[in-house]
Amino acid sequence: MTDTPSTEEVAGVEVGESRISIPGFTEEGENLAAEMNTAAEHSHGGLGESGELTAGAGSRANRHTGFDLAGFPEPTGTEEEWRFTPLKKLSAALSDEPTDSADGEPVAYQVSEGVEGLEVSTLADGQAPRGTVLQPADRAAAVAYRHVDEALHLKVAQGVELSEPVRIDITGTRAGARVNSHIVLEAEPNARAVFVIEHRGSAAFNGNVETKVADGASVSVISLQRWDDDAVHLGQHDAEVGKDASYKHISVSLGGEVVRLNTNFRYAAEGAEAEMYGLYFADSGQHIEHRTFVDHNAPRNTSNVLYKGALQGETARTVWVGDVLIRKEAEGTDSYEKNQNLVLTDGARADSVPNLEIETGLIEGAGHASSTGRFDENHLFYLMARGIPEKQARQLVVRGFLNEIVQKIAVESIEDSLTEALEAELEISGH
Repeated sequence: MTDTPSTEEVAGVEVGESRISIPGFTEEGENLAAEMNTAAEHSHGGLGESGELTAGAGSRANRHTGFDLAGFPEPTGTEEEWRFTPLKKLSAALSDEPTDSADGEPVAYQVSEGVEGLEVSTLADGQAPRGTVLQPADRAAAVAYRHVDEALHLKVAQGVELSEPVRIDITGTRAGARVNSHIVLEAEPNARAVFVIEHRGSAAFNGNVETKVADGASVSVISLQRWDDDAVHLGQHDAEVGKDASYKHISVSLGGEVVRLNTNFRYAAEGAEAEMYGLYFADSGQHIEHRTFVDHNAPRNTSNVLYKGALQGETARTVWVGDVLIRKEAEGTDSYEKNQNLVLTDGARADSVPNLEIETGLIEGAGHASSTGRFDENHLFYLMARGIPEKQARQLVVRGFLNEIVQKIAVESIEDSLTEALEAELEISGH
């Protein structure tokens, strides 16, 4: 690894915008989670508010996963996995209940039709590839898996390159109505596809998405959370990336009273490239929470994680928890994760927790960074000195801050729509 300067030291690891360098790090590596469990207010390191280890704390390699709901008791809020989350608002989504269909289906699905090279079907429990990629990592995911008899399955045939994005539009029709959902996306070898999953309307939605990316394939998954103000959305999105394949997941969360997404990926072989990007804008009364996990379980793969958010309103709340685990067998890994938050008004709160575990010293590079702050007054001064009114100058700063993620989408119609939505958010706040 390159010995580069950085800006902050956490538990003996230099952390900042640059790659990390670990003095005395050997080829055998070491598990940084143990150190982070005894220090590091910056990373929390698996500690709850009490300062004692809680269930599920420590190394991500030791976190419980499985399909048996008994392994995921009702959370109390003291668990590391749930300590940031407003559990009182999630009782409908966490209860062991089927989809509420008493007054008709509470959610409508619309999937792109007539796409050559795309097969649309359903998968029962135990019918591969369902359950081969995603294993529930919390109670919400286990409940959703348990109560979906037939998962929606979209498969792109080998060598097919889809010219247009495949859309899955999910619209909640009843506020508070319980919905369980499971979607399986599959790209066969050397296929190329973009999947867009857009959530609108209102419901208590609990949804899993698992994506299998075969060797040489290229897949982008764009998940848009544009719910009404009273919606609740819990979800787990998992992917497995094959040899020499590429995978990109982009999450955009603008609507909903509570949105909590776990986004994870691992590798099936070497030579793959995987990316996760996120954009969120929280208003007063909203809780938006993103958790990411990159499992480097195979050698010579790369990963990049970048999440950006803006907050406005006295009770606006965002959470980002990012975990990267570089296992002993993952030699030649190159990995980086970063979270940035822009606080626009007093009272808004952003929690940002990057975690990094390295079990081998034979890597190309690894690092993480996190920042939360207000406007850069230098940027404002520069714009206002050139005759731009303060309100417009502030809008330009926010727009420029978030636009880096918008451009990663690479679907013009979605980029335009999100730009309009962000402009509306800024107008509401007066910034």
